[in-house]
Amino acid sequence: MKKSLYIAVIGCGRLGSILASNFSKQGHKVVVIDQDNSTFNHLSEEFSGFPITGNTAEMNVLQAAKLDKAQVAIAVTGKDNLNIMVSQLAKTVFKVPIVLTRILDPAREEISQKLGLTTITTTKISAVAFLKTLQEQLNINS
Repeated sequence: MKKSLYIAVIGCGRLGSILASNFSKQGHKVVVIDQDNSTFNHLSEEFSGFPITGNTAEMNVLQAAKLDKAQVAIAVTGKDNLNIMVSQLAKTVFKVPIVLTRILDPAREEISQKLGLTTITTTKISAVAFLKTLQEQLNINS
């Protein structure tokens, strides 16, 4: 059996709720943080973790989420600067071993990588997927 991890998901929008729900389903202990209480409605019915409502930029909210106990932190709010800041806090202050940061604006990717963050730039991933799919369609239709 896989080791159960304590995973903090920062942001409970579409992506955050999918990640939190899936991690919970896999048997991990999950905390999900969002400042908008209504976003927790996106979590699956099977979600067994715990939601925390609060501003993720505030230390007391991150402390309430016991970020210092997390093995993984994933920042997926809709704001790049917030994701970068929370990821830096998770990595440097709370000493979370694995920190993943979603970046929407590819121009910010280099900055976050210079800060030592592991980033996933969803805009670039989408562009690659569209280009690949178009090429496949052109090959099928030629």
